[in-house]
Amino acid sequence: MKTVLTKDLKDHIGKEVSLKGWIYNIRSSGKLFFLQFRDGYGYTQAIVSEKEVDDKVWKIAGELTMESSVELIGEVSKHPKKEEYELQVKEINVYQIAEEYPISKKDHGPDFLLDNRHLWLRSTKQLAIMRVRNTIINATYEHLNKENFIKVDTPILTPTSCEGTTTLFEVDYFEDDKAYLSQSGQLYLEAATMASNRCFDFGPTFRAEKSKTRRHLTEFWMMDAEAAFVEHEENMKIQEKLILYIVEQVLKNNKTDLEILERDTKALEKIKAPFPRMSHAEAVVKLNKMGSDIKPDEDFGGDDETNLTKGLDSPLFVDLWPRKIKAFYMKQSPDNPDLVLGSDLIAPEGYGEIIGGSQREDDYDILLKSMKDFNLDPKPFQWYLDLRKYGSVPHSGFGYGLERLTGWMCGTQHIRETIAFPRLINRLSP
Repeated sequence: MKTVLTKDLKDHIGKEVSLKGWIYNIRSSGKLFFLQFRDGYGYTQAIVSEKEVDDKVWKIAGELTMESSVELIGEVSKHPKKEEYELQVKEINVYQIAEEYPISKKDHGPDFLLDNRHLWLRSTKQLAIMRVRNTIINATYEHLNKENFIKVDTPILTPTSCEGTTTLFEVDYFEDDKAYLSQSGQLYLEAATMASNRCFDFGPTFRAEKSKTRRHLTEFWMMDAEAAFVEHEENMKIQEKLILYIVEQVLKNNKTDLEILERDTKALEKIKAPFPRMSHAEAVVKLNKMGSDIKPDEDFGGDDETNLTKGLDSPLFVDLWPRKIKAFYMKQSPDNPDLVLGSDLIAPEGYGEIIGGSQREDDYDILLKSMKDFNLDPKPFQWYLDLRKYGSVPHSGFGYGLERLTGWMCGTQHIRETIAFPRLINRLSP
């Protein structure tokens, strides 16, 4: 007898198999028990008939509770009306009869669910989100590898900031030294790019800004990519191809999960290249006409990002940003030194910025001056400046936030549900 996964039941119709997993719901009609079963790979209904099993098995079926862990042995059958497959149970082996499960069918508030996140993850919707997240990760590796990027791991402990000293978590290091949890692996990735030509990293990053919006986490996962001999226009094309591949893979591999999440897949199916595009200045004019009071040298708020993408099927590139509100390493526009060759990719449906990227400054003297303009001490960045002394080339890069991208794919309204154990200003457990 073979132990199989729920997702493979269709290949075993009429055969006796073993399933190992958990009971997530139970119904009874007197002579029948309907066990709703999950194994992490899918869901099925297991039917226990009093006339088909012995007294011992029937007694065990009556003692099962929500989240009891079991092995079910029985024959696979096809549902008479649906494309679903069931198990006609013959034997039940119990691993554990679960205590009364704290998360019931009734509605619970977000604080209760987050306090019980270790259990909430078992729900069908939360597991579906994790599956979509997994597809995005795998699709990223697959696509970037095909585009000749290699994975390079960058440090989590850093001696200084990448973008701003006010958003750093400080850590006590050895001999009274201070270290900081990384905001981004980008600067180190640039160094690796000068060796590998194209590379990316994927790991946890940390921001200490005290933001409580539905789009922010204190700890989140970011993918950064850097490419040598790539300038601003090609950089946006690389981003576009990656997003299209991710959307394609989610639609292909997560149909059931998207159904569980009640995600409108038509919105994802409409995403096509080329993505629409406008400059920051054009965006400000458009927003002002829509009633926003945003100034020409200001960043977008969440409402601004939502309004910019109204009526759009695909994400929107906004480029040529004011230099003063972007990072020191972004290359200045040759047409206007007050602007940088940087872009934000804003997702439709109100999901906001999902990618930030730019061409990087490759000239030593200009980069040094930029550090001083931004009141940065060049000394901790000397190794970064060195990259502009030994074979500097035009290069560009970008990064996406995994949780924001997952939220958009899933249609999830709050980013806290897109990571297994969210870290927020007021939440460090479980």
